[in-house]
Amino acid sequence: MKLIVGLGNPGDKYNNNRSNIGFKILDVIANNTGIEIKTKKKKSVIGRGDFEGDEVVLLKPQTFSDLSGESVLYIASFLKIQVHDIVVIQEDWTLQLGYIVVQKGGDSHGHPGIESVVKALRSPQFIRIRIGIKNGDFNPKKKDDFLREDFEPMENLSLIQIINDAEAAIRSISMGDIEEVIEKYRLGAV
Repeated sequence: MKLIVGLGNPGDKYNNNRSNIGFKILDVIANNTGIEIKTKKKKSVIGRGDFEGDEVVLLKPQTFSDLSGESVLYIASFLKIQVHDIVVIQEDWTLQLGYIVVQKGGDSHGHPGIESVVKALRSPQFIRIRIGIKNGDFNPKKKDDFLREDFEPMENLSLIQIINDAEAAIRSISMGDIEEVIEKYRLGAV
């Protein structure tokens, strides 16, 4: 069983924010697999079902992105899911819009949600799908404001392909060797 976590913030006003790309991707996976993400458990909403022949749990933490570790730990512990079977989808302001990087463990790149998950699990050895959201307007001094901005209309056109590519990366993780997937989706490989 795998636990696939989309990072984001709950509430309609955040739906199209840059920081909610993890929720968007999880919604597409749920839609394409017929998994309903509606069961409320310990500050999260989950759905269970089949994904590429494996049982998966799709998890949307409801604690806001920066505190995601609490719900990830609870669900992983409750369902006895090992750290290496956890996949976290996150926005990454250090990557240009559309870049996708898959990594196992390693640096959080300053992402407080990832730091929360690492702290809660007491291990960084889960798989991360880092989705680039940076555009030409990005100002590192105003990072928090940038993350709360909605995607621009022209970027919304790109989001369809970005979400499809991220779903393909997650399917590859389910079906193949993680090292091959990491190599395929490393920075500069695609």
